[in-house]
Amino acid sequence: MTAPRMTSRREPRPYVTLSSAMSIDGYLDTALPPRLMLSNAADFDRVDELRAENDAILVGARTIRKDNPRLLVRSEDRRGLRASAGRSRLPWKVTVTATGDLDPCSAFFVVGDTRKLVYCPSSVQGTLHRRLGSLASVVGLGEDVTMIDLLSDLCERGVQSLMVEGGGMVHTQFLASGLADELQLVVAPFFVADEQAPRLVRNGAFPWTADHRARLVEVRPIGDVVLLRYGLSERCVEESKIASPRVRPASVFSAGIRA
Repeated sequence: MTAPRMTSRREPRPYVTLSSAMSIDGYLDTALPPRLMLSNAADFDRVDELRAENDAILVGARTIRKDNPRLLVRSEDRRGLRASAGRSRLPWKVTVTATGDLDPCSAFFVVGDTRKLVYCPSSVQGTLHRRLGSLASVVGLGEDVTMIDLLSDLCERGVQSLMVEGGGMVHTQFLASGLADELQLVVAPFFVADEQAPRLVRNGAFPWTADHRARLVEVRPIGDVVLLRYGLSERCVEESKIASPRVRPASVFSAGIRA
C-alpha cells in the first residue's frame, strides 16, 4: 500500500471509528505468541456493542494471519436489534491486503453469515479471487491501494459506519490520511517493554501534533482499564461532559446497509 494522502472532508465516506487496546507503554501485543489479552470482560462487551452499532468491521490482512479474528457480534440480543432495524444480523467484514496472502480457512472467511470484502491491488485480484472463490468479494483498487479509495467503494455499497480494529499499519494509514472520525483507545494497567512487539501505530506524519491536539471527548474507567475517546473530525459528537455515556455513530447516521 502506498503512502497515505490527505483528503477533503467534503468527500462522501463512512463514519470511521478506530478501536484498539494497548499497554501503558503503547504496545498492542507481545512479540511472540500467545496473544496478549489487554482488556477485561466488561470492555470486551463494550467492543461487542460497538461492533453491533457499525455497518462493517475492518482489519488488515496481517491481523487475520496473526490473530485469526472472527469479528462477530457475540450478543444475540444485539444481533436481534440489528435485524429488527432492517440491518444484517452481523456487520460486514472487510480486509485489505497488498500481497494477497490470505488463508481461505481463516475464521474471517468461514465464521459468520455476513458479507466479506477483500480490497487488494488489481495485480493480485485474479489470483485472490480464484483462491477465495465464493467466500468473499475481491475488489481491485488499481495498483496502489489507498484508504480513501477503499472508503469510497464502501460508501457506494451503502456502508455508512466503519469500525477499524487494526493492526498498527492499518491504523497508521487511516490516521495519517486524516480519515478517522474518532479513536477509541483502551489502556491496560501494565507494561510490555519489548521493542520487538507491535505498537499502536507505525512511523508517519499525523495531523495531530503538540500544536494541533486531538479532542478528548470521553474518559471512562472500565474495571482495571480506561477508555479514552478522541474526536478526530468535526463529525465526532462531543460529550456534554467527560465520562458521560457516549453518543453512538448509529444516532448520527441512518440505519445503514440493509440485510
